[in-house]
Amino acid sequence: GHIVHNWKVRWFVLLQDKLLYYKLEGGKKEPSPKGRILLDGCTITCPCLEYENRPLLIKLKTKTNTDYFLECCSREERDSWALDITGAIHAGHPVQVQELHRMKNSFKLLANISLHHIVDKMHDSSTGIKLTPNVEQGNRYRETFTGSALVDWLISNSFAVSRFEAVTLASMLMQENFTKPVGARSIEATRYSDLSEQFLDDSTALYMFAESYKKQISSKEDLQFNISELSGTIVKQGYLVKQGHKRKNWKVRRFVLRADPAFLHYYDPTKEENRPVGGFSLRGCLVSALEDNGVPTGVKGNVQGNLFKIITKKDIHYYIQASSKAERAQWIEAIKPLT
Repeated sequence: GHIVHNWKVRWFVLLQDKLLYYKLEGGKKEPSPKGRILLDGCTITCPCLEYENRPLLIKLKTKTNTDYFLECCSREERDSWALDITGAIHAGHPVQVQELHRMKNSFKLLANISLHHIVDKMHDSSTGIKLTPNVEQGNRYRETFTGSALVDWLISNSFAVSRFEAVTLASMLMQENFTKPVGARSIEATRYSDLSEQFLDDSTALYMFAESYKKQISSKEDLQFNISELSGTIVKQGYLVKQGHKRKNWKVRRFVLRADPAFLHYYDPTKEENRPVGGFSLRGCLVSALEDNGVPTGVKGNVQGNLFKIITKKDIHYYIQASSKAERAQWIEAIKPLT
């Protein structure tokens, strides 16, 4: 409410240029709208985290700087309304609407992402993620956050565009020991090898900050790279998921493809320094797509397809997962001429 700041149930109807809301009497909407929100020049914030105890909010700010806070019944409903309202706001720009729908299911993490930076922001006393005590199956946890709360926070702070991206980021934070699961539900989910299934976007799955999240790298693991192999022209770069050689687990890595000389390097996005954690020459390599029906030999865990394989001249096999068939094809096309 605008005069008395209480919360009331209203029936909303989205039109092309406005949002109407109706009063309910006896469970039915009245014939005339109680009010309307003109969408021209509106800005939308979703998720809106201004109310700590109301995580399902959408905020609309009109052209005249009037704020409307709308609470939905579920995260799915909230995100669906937000997408449709945003589409109506940009109705005169079909290209922008098309881009919004693409972003809903996108997988394109920020190129300069730093997990250290995200964790620092999460710890911020005023804008960080809210920590609450929780009890699960008789166990008391002092400072926790839920899976869906972290996903909302990542989106609202522009670290991710879609929930799928945010879940991927949250999984990376957990894999790299910045956060840890607590309670039966979240711990059970970590048994999946596939990155997208290890973290639960759920209001009953509990997580907390890990006591120590700075990994010490031994001198044996501190790989040295020749300056010349990093001097080539960058042909393509982006985030892919790679299977490890020893533990056979899957981790997100930033891949950089260079020509003259032809090398493919991969970087750990949790590390501040801009140096690769692995890489190899592409000369004499074989690259090919792997079929999506069944799990190919040499691949471990519950993978979701879009796999391709690179076999080096030294017969080392790299298994890499793209976010879509189109992205897999783009990487293969970019690598092949350099082999």
